[in-house]
Amino acid sequence: MTPITARAILTPALVVDCKVLDQNIKAAHSRIAETGLRIRPHVKTHKSLKIARRQLAAGAVGISVATIGEAEIFSQICDDIFIAYPLWPDEDQFSRLSLLSRHCKRLAIGVDSIQGVEHLAGSLPNAVELMIEVDSGHHRSGCPPAEAGTIAKSALTHDLKFRGVFTFPGHSYDPDGTRTATFDESLALEQATKSVRETTGLSSIELSGGSTPSFRNTSDKTLTETRPGVYVFNDAQQWELGTVGPESIALSAYARVMSAREGYIVLDSGSKILGADKAPYSTGFGRLLDFPNARIVQLSEHHAVVAIKDGPARGSTVRVVPNHVCNAVNLVNELFPINCIEAPTSWPVDARGRNR
Repeated sequence: MTPITARAILTPALVVDCKVLDQNIKAAHSRIAETGLRIRPHVKTHKSLKIARRQLAAGAVGISVATIGEAEIFSQICDDIFIAYPLWPDEDQFSRLSLLSRHCKRLAIGVDSIQGVEHLAGSLPNAVELMIEVDSGHHRSGCPPAEAGTIAKSALTHDLKFRGVFTFPGHSYDPDGTRTATFDESLALEQATKSVRETTGLSSIELSGGSTPSFRNTSDKTLTETRPGVYVFNDAQQWELGTVGPESIALSAYARVMSAREGYIVLDSGSKILGADKAPYSTGFGRLLDFPNARIVQLSEHHAVVAIKDGPARGSTVRVVPNHVCNAVNLVNELFPINCIEAPTSWPVDARGRNR
């Protein structure tokens, strides 16, 4: 099948540069392999079976997902899946976990309280393992590290399978927080490990962490595996955090200049293609890959206003970098690959909307 060319893409559309995508995967996996860690990438970023296959071929030991629905999609190609959030399943979700456990060689879910363990007891399929989430400073979910042992003991008492401990150093998404978050992650996992060993007597414990801004600073001193997600594409957040440069951005929204006035252009890519995220440190609602000084200063559903000096003419196509690529991908049904000889007409976003 004839590969897609940039000229053939109708705007607005999310476009993946396969050359950059493959370079990002190779570089990250090589870096992680050098540390002795395993990589279990978080596929909620791309929600694509085709991209997950690339990650697995590059050495990923398995994948991380956000929901049971995502796990169901990715179980088609991977039999080692970690649902990396504390779950409180309802009756339907318990049934779905049971079916999943029959398809997977390894399936784990998160839990962060004794109450969560008690809810799972008696209903969770025997094959499903538990990972206890600890809070390493992001303050979203997760127990205090010192409580991990008590929760692990409760899981064992209820005849549940305990695999290990995990955390998400989400405060690495801060211009001044990346190295601090890495330190906090290591400290929290060390404290949790001590707690589990003292309480249960177990010595073999999986220790899982990582984020795209922080994984380059991690080592095998504490972690056994890392779970970055955004690294495959990168986005304007990573660009502004200094995690990557524009040459490492593999996904952009192709948009057309619809209107212009002095100092500004208006694009046909609004929040329904880019997402509406704007972190406190973000300098706009997105950036233009080929015009580094330009910023999206106003965003509506179908249009973006860009502050730019000597901008491109009406009718021109530009490449817009979304602030948060995970949200942008979940807004579309398909991705359009370029610089990818084996590519079909488009790649489906297979797990789009699988939020439950």
